[in-house]
Amino acid sequence: MAYTYGVTHGSVLKLSGDILFQAECYHYLFDAAIKLHHLGLDWSTPDHGPIQNVKGFSSINSMIKRVATKAGTVDSNFKLQPYPRCVVLDIEGTTTPISFLTDVHFPYARDNVGRHLSATYNSAETQDDIKLLRSQVEDDLKQGVLGAVPIPSEDAGKEEVIASLVANVEAMIKADRKITALKQLQGHIWRTGFENNELEGVVFDDVPEALEKWHALGIKVYIYSSGSRLAQRLIFGNTNYGDLRKYLSGFFDTAVGYKRETRSYVEITESLGVDKPSDILFVTDVYQEATAAKAAGLEVVISIRSGNGPLPENHGFKTINSFLEI
Repeated sequence: MAYTYGVTHGSVLKLSGDILFQAECYHYLFDAAIKLHHLGLDWSTPDHGPIQNVKGFSSINSMIKRVATKAGTVDSNFKLQPYPRCVVLDIEGTTTPISFLTDVHFPYARDNVGRHLSATYNSAETQDDIKLLRSQVEDDLKQGVLGAVPIPSEDAGKEEVIASLVANVEAMIKADRKITALKQLQGHIWRTGFENNELEGVVFDDVPEALEKWHALGIKVYIYSSGSRLAQRLIFGNTNYGDLRKYLSGFFDTAVGYKRETRSYVEITESLGVDKPSDILFVTDVYQEATAAKAAGLEVVISIRSGNGPLPENHGFKTINSFLEI
C-alpha cells in the first residue's frame, strides 16, 4: 500500500470524507436553526420550545455572529451576503467632509499659486506644470472659455508670466474645472503645504476602522477622485488619524475618465482584473456618479454625510451614514 508522509491513502480519503461530512452537518444545523427561528422556536433547547433567553445564546443572532466568516455577513433575513472583492471610494463627501475641501484644501491651493510658482519657477517640475497650463489656456482661448487670459512668452519675464498663470488658475478653480493641468499644479502646491505642516488631511471617524476591517478581510480598497493621485496620497498619508495608505491598494484620477461617465468605471473594472463588475463596490455621495457606476455593472451605495447635497427622490440606491454599515 502506498504511503504519503507515513499516512495511508486510505486514511487520507477517510479523513477527507469525515471533514466533508462534518461541514455538511454544520450547514444542515445552521439551516435548521434558521428555520426554527422563523417558526418562533428556540433551536438551542432539546424540545425546541418558544424562543427565550438561554445561557450562552440570547437569540439566533448570537449564532449568526459566530458563523459569520470572511466570505460575507448575514443580513436581517439570515441570508449570506458576500463581501465585495474590491471597494472603490470617492473622497469629497464620502471619506472626507466637504467642508475640509471647500474651506481648507482648495483655498490653500488657490491662495498659494503665486508663492509656489515664484519659489519653484526654475524647477523641471514647475516648468512642466507651466507647459501644461499654457496648452490648456491656448485651447480655452480658442473656445472662448470665461476667465482665460493669454500667457505671455518667457521673454516677457518671470513676474508677468506668473501673474497671468495665477489669473488663469484662479478662474479654473472658481469654475471647479476637472482638468489635468489644474489638478497637477494643485497637487504640487498641496505637497508643499503638507511638508510644511500647514495642512492635515481629514477623514470621518468611521473611515480608519472600516479600512482596517476591510484590509484584514483581504478586500482591496481603492480611491477614485477628481483630484490628482498625488493629492489623494497626500490626504490619506497625512490624516487626523495618521497615515492610512497602508490600507489602500491604489488611486484613480481623471486619467481614467470623468467620474460621471460610465466608461470611467469600465476602465477601472478592467484595471482591477475582477471576474465581473459587480465584484466592485463603489461608494460616492454624488447621484450622477452612482448612476454612471451602476451602468457599468458595479455595486453602488451612496454616502450620506453632514454637508452633502440632496439626492433626487426615489433615487433607487442603498444609502449609508457610516462605512461600518457596509
